[in-house]
Amino acid sequence: MTPLRLLLLIMVLPLSARLFSGEFGRVLAVDILFFVHILWATIAIAVNNPNRVVENVGSAAVEFLGGYLVARAYIRTPDQFEKLIKALVLLIIVLLPFGLPELKTGKPVIPTLIEALPGIGSVEDIDNPKRMGLERVQNVFAHPIHYGLFCSVAFTLLLLGFHGRLSLFKRAIGCAIIFAGVFISLSSGALLAVLLQVGLLTWALALWRVPRKWLILLGLMALGYVTIDLLSNRTPMKVIMSYATFSAQTAYYRAEINSWGMYNVQQNPIFGLGLRNWIRPGYMQRGSVDNFWLVMAMRYGIPGFLILAIGYFHGLFKVGLANLDFSDRALRLRLAWMITFCGLSFTLTTVHVWTAMYSFVFFIFGAGMCMIGWRPEDFGSDEAATARTEAARPGLAYSRRHAKPAEAQPRGGPAYTREPSASGPKSSRDGTATVYSRFGAGGPDARPRYRREADEE
Repeated sequence: MTPLRLLLLIMVLPLSARLFSGEFGRVLAVDILFFVHILWATIAIAVNNPNRVVENVGSAAVEFLGGYLVARAYIRTPDQFEKLIKALVLLIIVLLPFGLPELKTGKPVIPTLIEALPGIGSVEDIDNPKRMGLERVQNVFAHPIHYGLFCSVAFTLLLLGFHGRLSLFKRAIGCAIIFAGVFISLSSGALLAVLLQVGLLTWALALWRVPRKWLILLGLMALGYVTIDLLSNRTPMKVIMSYATFSAQTAYYRAEINSWGMYNVQQNPIFGLGLRNWIRPGYMQRGSVDNFWLVMAMRYGIPGFLILAIGYFHGLFKVGLANLDFSDRALRLRLAWMITFCGLSFTLTTVHVWTAMYSFVFFIFGAGMCMIGWRPEDFGSDEAATARTEAARPGLAYSRRHAKPAEAQPRGGPAYTREPSASGPKSSRDGTATVYSRFGAGGPDARPRYRREADEE
């Protein structure tokens, strides 16, 4: 009984009641599907391991649902979401100095100090082989890969989510510290998560004027998959794994895990294996499976996996389709969260999460569900009135999206549209507030509208 499990055990029942009573907004399909997933997991464990159903499903339900419900309850507004990002970055900054000695000694500092206290235990010291001549850092987590994933989640949330809230210099310093935490974990899965985020963010910024850039990206990914399949004598996933891991041995072993894992799913398609040992060759002595989605299918069968996956991706699509065009701030936070989870969703095919990291992943997932119900009033009266207040760059004329069309187009140089600002004047000689915006009504995905309009007095 860890402190986290104890806390979530106390909170999961009252938070569940409040969720389905509508206290946290309307009940979402993902809410129902996640509870159904735990119900099916209970049935699957009861079929396979009836003597362990209470203990195992109890802990899994508390960690999974508890993390999700806490976020649904307490991360409801944009301000709360931004405070969450700040808290994550602060934790990463505080933990980094404790990880640096472990990079050399291989001994986690904080768990070792806790173990020295009488009657108190901590996470197990994982003895992993060195990589690049360095010890892998697990810090306060159950495994180095968990520490790396924890750090990776904050990367895009800080870099993009706080655009306009923090200077580029401060965000760059923060991202450098985050990446340092990811690197010292020496986990290919965590590094892959950051690289995918960087790639998606670069794509979004490079094609911000293209309205269907994400469909284009999906098409290119499908084309690349088919091309690899045609040109290589290996499966596309094996090719990808060979470039997404530190060594060819690791890539081969993970390919074997996936192959034999799928064999076990085929042999136990409905209720899975439960907690029973899975069939594999004798040389695969370790029983761990480095694939979260595959573990769900192996343990709870195909129905258990599908219920979880449908709920997970339904939540992503609902957030992605939410109408947040009324605020640049909302669009930035939504895009940062979506990029984070697009990268994390793929990375979960190469890693498994359990205990605290299991709760953390679905806590961050649940935190994004509040975006489905965001409204202009959630951003305060000033921001709701001005909506988009990006500062104009020198030499470019920008027009606010709600600007009235000019009745006349005078000759001469372009004039900026002037409008009263609810937050007070920005700058003008005659006292009239001037508000500029970089984007048109369609947000950063639409083409910018540059207007030449007469000043409105």
